[in-house]
Amino acid sequence: MTNKPIYVERIIRTDMDTLWYYTQTPDVHQQWDLRFTEIEYLPKHKESDLQRFLYRTNIGFGVSIAGEGETSGVQEKDGSRTSILRFASDQWISLIREGAGFWKYVPTTDGVRFFTRYDYRTRFGVIGKLLDHLLFRPLMGWATAWSFDALRLWIEKGIHPRISLLRSLTDLVCILVLCVIWIYQGVFPKILYPETGELAILQGTLLFQGYESLALMTVGILEVIFGLLILIMGLNRRRIMYIWNIGLLILLGMSSVLQPQLYVAPFNPVTLNLGMIALSVVGLFSLPDLPRASNCLRRPNRSRIEAE
Repeated sequence: MTNKPIYVERIIRTDMDTLWYYTQTPDVHQQWDLRFTEIEYLPKHKESDLQRFLYRTNIGFGVSIAGEGETSGVQEKDGSRTSILRFASDQWISLIREGAGFWKYVPTTDGVRFFTRYDYRTRFGVIGKLLDHLLFRPLMGWATAWSFDALRLWIEKGIHPRISLLRSLTDLVCILVLCVIWIYQGVFPKILYPETGELAILQGTLLFQGYESLALMTVGILEVIFGLLILIMGLNRRRIMYIWNIGLLILLGMSSVLQPQLYVAPFNPVTLNLGMIALSVVGLFSLPDLPRASNCLRRPNRSRIEAE
């Protein structure tokens, strides 16, 4: 099983010195990089020594993974800069045993082309390699890309990464809750337990006479599909999914006029639909200037490399 090194690239509209400060100052770096909770430079014995550092990442439940590494910076004749690093962890719970990579800073007419490439060796033999391939490496690549875009927003628009993270979590909660509600409403009251009230409501509309059970099951399946679409498509096309959700809920609410008594029942269409619409509005408000891993290039541009 061969895993490709992680590569992430982003153009950041700033000057070289500013980007170098944000990425090479430990207490600033740890504010935007999801991969690290704490970074600390160790004192040098000589100025020519490599810069050694300690890092720590909290993974929850009071558990953290710590390691150490060394880095050095190089300034090229063309004005670009490179930061080379090696890192390792002796903790047995750390999937990463050791690794290495670089950060590259290339000045362009649009700002600085900032990109990284790194790779590592894992623990736990075949199981570790499989876990890395299926879960950990994709997660590390995503976290690196999200962090690069959060850094861009901090430098270009003054949006602190902590604010970006809170807004991203708000958006994620909105997507997940809407998905769960649609799937739940489709599976339980319509497909599994229609006799609890949904079937009677449909029969009261005098629609689909003789085929109410089939119609209700069809509606339930469609609701489950829409809930899954919110989760799958909403990860990349959030605005469209939020708007679709609002429109569909309004249509469903208007259809309830056939049975006005529903509007005074507990947990009626008005309260449920308004709550789901409110979640969609909150999600829409969180979207502008939201960091996205998809805003970064995840593979080297071969044509540009060949030209260079």
